Amino acid sequence: MNVVWITADTFRRDHVGCYGNQTIHTPSLDALADKSVRFARHYAANFPTMPARADFYTGRWTACFMGWEPMPRGQVTLPQILMADFHTAAVVDTPFFVRHNMNYDLGFRSFTEVPGQLGFMGYGRDTRRSWRFEPDRFAPRTFTRAMEWLEQHHKEDFFLYIDTWDPHEPWDAPSYYTELYWPGYDGEIIDPPYTHWQDVPGFTEETVRKAHASYCGEITMVDTWVGYFLRHAENMGLMDKTAIIFTTDHGFYFGEHGGLFGKAFTGPKTTTAVPRFLDAEENWVWGRSPLFEETVACPLLIYAPGVKPGVYKGLTSAVDLMPTVLDILGQEIPDVVEGQSLLPMMKDTNLKGREFVISTQPFSKPGQITRQVDGRERKMMVGSSTTITTDEWSLLYSTEPGESWLYHLPSDPKQEKNVANQHPEVARELHQLLVKFMHDYNLPSELRDPRLELRL
Repeated sequence: MNVVWITADTFRRDHVGCYGNQTIHTPSLDALADKSVRFARHYAANFPTMPARADFYTGRWTACFMGWEPMPRGQVTLPQILMADFHTAAVVDTPFFVRHNMNYDLGFRSFTEVPGQLGFMGYGRDTRRSWRFEPDRFAPRTFTRAMEWLEQHHKEDFFLYIDTWDPHEPWDAPSYYTELYWPGYDGEIIDPPYTHWQDVPGFTEETVRKAHASYCGEITMVDTWVGYFLRHAENMGLMDKTAIIFTTDHGFYFGEHGGLFGKAFTGPKTTTAVPRFLDAEENWVWGRSPLFEETVACPLLIYAPGVKPGVYKGLTSAVDLMPTVLDILGQEIPDVVEGQSLLPMMKDTNLKGREFVISTQPFSKPGQITRQVDGRERKMMVGSSTTITTDEWSLLYSTEPGESWLYHLPSDPKQEKNVANQHPEVARELHQLLVKFMHDYNLPSELRDPRLELRL
């Protein structure tokens, strides 16, 4: 058995046809879902980009002991476990795997980085200037390199990890993709300000809608190249002996919840926004960055030969993926792993899921210097945000008084009505789940103690 694991960064679950979206074109993922187990309640754990990859690699709740930082060389990781019996390979264009000695290439016998994603931010050469055709773009190049790798190694036993930063911004798919959602698109690339869009001079609702259309264009472009890759694998006869995983690290806001535009936010709410990629870093600090469903509800499709397609409705977490891969490949799951294999749930979708899931920024305190979003150091104005999700409820917890919000998901799936004051007993129950979690996973007392109280 082989495994191909595909991660597409910032890929909202509610933007995929098989999850109910009827306007965004995702035929390749929908076709994959038809022969896979689709996980309906899968959630991010550590947030955002590289903290999520730490969860993927270790199967642990890394928010309790890691931030955006290099993978410790003594940490037990998925590719290191597999490398003795499988050709472990990765093809990535997400630009933080090896920059600044991040060590996320550990355990891969073959590691290919498609460079240039940070060129638009001033890091190195901006390869976009030389683009002429769709295959010049990053996701197409990444999937093409992955297909080339398969051509050379498809007869071996392998674990292939594919990680594309698209549909992360900048949203610059070929214009014909965006025109599916914004007829007459003029090619403008809108940089999300990571604040409330109303605070940005010149921004309007139309600006946000146009940005969203270009994001949807990237969704469809990524779906197209996932389809090319899967057809290539099928042509090689791999589908009878290869499991396929598709997921993401988190989502993104496009004006929801009072105008949030980004995934983490500067604060406090001001009359002028600091552009994200200017050098005035001392002026950009992190404020409250709430983790609503748009950011923490993640798509997860797992195809495994011999496993009946279906839908699993129980709660699952990003930390569960690493042990699932080991289980599919018949490998022993180390005791240090804190996630649980999803293979039993794939075989019997009636099995119970988790009682709750935790989605959180790496735990931090006010005034702490942290790395968030792009790996740069900035100050936290408030403690990091954490969401506790159960089958029925979602508590967006904050250490700040009056800033913990409770939502009843069956009746309010868009989380528009905070009912913490109407159901304080439910809020306290979910908060106690967080308290138990912090104790169970040994969160340091300086980070745990300020979170022992719920101040509604």
